[in-house]
Amino acid sequence: MTENTADEAEIETSERQMTIRRTFDAPRDRVFDAWTNPDQVDSWWGPNGFTTKTDEMDVQSGGVWEFEMIGPKGEEFSNRITYDEVERPERLAYTQGSPDDPEQFEVTVTFEKEATDETVLTMEMRFPSARDLEEAMEFGADGGAKQTLEKLADYLRGDGANGGRK
Repeated sequence: MTENTADEAEIETSERQMTIRRTFDAPRDRVFDAWTNPDQVDSWWGPNGFTTKTDEMDVQSGGVWEFEMIGPKGEEFSNRITYDEVERPERLAYTQGSPDDPEQFEVTVTFEKEATDETVLTMEMRFPSARDLEEAMEFGADGGAKQTLEKLADYLRGDGANGGRK
């Protein structure tokens, strides 16, 4: 299944995988930095109404990103990402969730240079089972992903927090 939206994001799903693709009007290094620098990622990460506070971010193979997502009513959601592969500025592969979390899933993000100042970002999320993907979709993972990438686009344009220049 493929879904095209007015916000330029495209989402595809298969049995256990959700893939979201979006083109950004920014150089690949800049998009990669926005994704891997805690000062920048805290300015845009998360769906609408959420903010992010990084506790630790070590972007290297075996490194960890621990952060809190704060919801619209002040509720806090602890998150953990463990980096499996880091190839600057082309690719990130990581596992989201703590090692003992049965809902842990794998993510690969690629940053493809499209034109001089454009980057195509592709994020593939692989879930342990088709049921896990279905539950994520019911929870709103697709809408949340689109909103998060829209916030990244705003940040890169300078419309987001701190003018996209932190």
